[in-house]
Amino acid sequence: MNKKSILSAIFLITIGIIFGVILVSSFGDGIRLGFAGNEQIQLGTQSPIKKESAEIKTINSLFIEAAKVVRPAVVSITVVEEADKKGEDFDDFFKFFGPDFKFPEPQPQLGSGSGVIITSDGYILTNNHVVANAAKDGIEITLNDKRTFKNAKLVGTDPTTDLAVVKIDAKDLPTAPIGDSEKIEVGEWVIAIGNPLGLQSTVTAGIISAIGRGGLGVIRDSYGIENFIQTDAAINPGNSGGPLINLYGEVIGINTAIASTNARYQGYGFAVPINIAKYVAQDIIKYGKVRRGYLGIQIGPIDETMAKALKLDKLTGVIIQGVIKDGAAYKAGIEEGDVILEIDGKEMKSPNEVQSYIATRHPGDVVVIKLSRKGKIIEKRVTLGSRDSDEVAVTSGDKDEKREEDSDKGTATFDKLGFSVRALTAKEKKDFKVDNGVLVTEVKMLSEANKRGLSVGDVILGINREAVKSVNFLKNTINDAKSGDSILLRVRKSDNNSIFLALEIP
Repeated sequence: MNKKSILSAIFLITIGIIFGVILVSSFGDGIRLGFAGNEQIQLGTQSPIKKESAEIKTINSLFIEAAKVVRPAVVSITVVEEADKKGEDFDDFFKFFGPDFKFPEPQPQLGSGSGVIITSDGYILTNNHVVANAAKDGIEITLNDKRTFKNAKLVGTDPTTDLAVVKIDAKDLPTAPIGDSEKIEVGEWVIAIGNPLGLQSTVTAGIISAIGRGGLGVIRDSYGIENFIQTDAAINPGNSGGPLINLYGEVIGINTAIASTNARYQGYGFAVPINIAKYVAQDIIKYGKVRRGYLGIQIGPIDETMAKALKLDKLTGVIIQGVIKDGAAYKAGIEEGDVILEIDGKEMKSPNEVQSYIATRHPGDVVVIKLSRKGKIIEKRVTLGSRDSDEVAVTSGDKDEKREEDSDKGTATFDKLGFSVRALTAKEKKDFKVDNGVLVTEVKMLSEANKRGLSVGDVILGINREAVKSVNFLKNTINDAKSGDSILLRVRKSDNNSIFLALEIP
């Protein structure tokens, strides 16, 4: 190699070294590569936020400490469910397949869920739907420390709230602190703990996104109480029965259901408030069942149109759609069309709130109910009864009005409201079991009547809490109303239930 070539090579090497130094130095504290000895490879840079990390550490510690407090009290529940034996009923029918033909032996099914220990001697709170179909000795409990207890005892269930209590034979168990669900607020951080999708002791976080959520159809019991805490903390199959906790490490709810189109988490879960769950658990432990007080009423929500028709000063309260004959409310003088404003001084804004409050009272307890009746405020003291003593008959409404037979054969059409009526025949009165009223014969689509729930075949029994004795009576009352006024109709539906509907005059 000649001298010129050597100088050129040295020059290129020198330039390469200089360029490499510049390139590496431009990364600052970035990537450091070591090729010898114990020198480590450093990837990335140090976060500038870490220098101001006190607040972040505090927030993290709240979640960490809350989870540490409750996780030891959360259990996994495995259930062997009763085998479906329906096929046995058809064995004789299918004998033509041969004298020895039988359906395949039904196989037991496995279910799973979560629970939370509420007493140190082994009482565990969970969902009714987790354990309701358990076979004898079919409930197995696994604690957070991996200890397993077979043949757990099912102490009692409450389908009305979808809650249940099971018991294991143990002592000195960790228990979860119990909070107060009356004090929770929308936007508050919460943590769900359970065993979703077979993943033991899983913790997820979110906020309370709504309170008093009902009308979901989750609880199938006809007296079902749906007053859920809604959260966006991830809840999946297997979370059922586990606790929803606040950042103080207190249980504020029992995770029960999810809103989903694929049976998996999509954004919202629902928990039974702990104040209801606590009442249920105490009764089941003490009596083996829930002793729940009942008012004996059917109730519904109130919107702006209804509030106007009921002459309420503000949009609040719950309308009484029906009163069970000889029930607690009936005996106290409460009537259909009354509006519940408060119970024991607590404002009632929805049917869920009324149900939940009464659900934490026992038969024989006395509650003071503040009502609005025809624009006047009254109070009634009601001694609660029990559901078993309630009769199924419901009063037909407008009982203070004189009922008169009417030979009116007319019809009427209310174009602005979008419906038509005619007089009832004697046979129809007998079929509907009514003494008065008019039959709805037409309801126009998208009309006020249609939007408010009036249907063809309904019987209008009353208007503004006066009995409808004829088509003319209904016609005159509606014609007397001014634009913007609301009228209150008492309607008998096709299922023989009577409800109030409010229509606003266009």
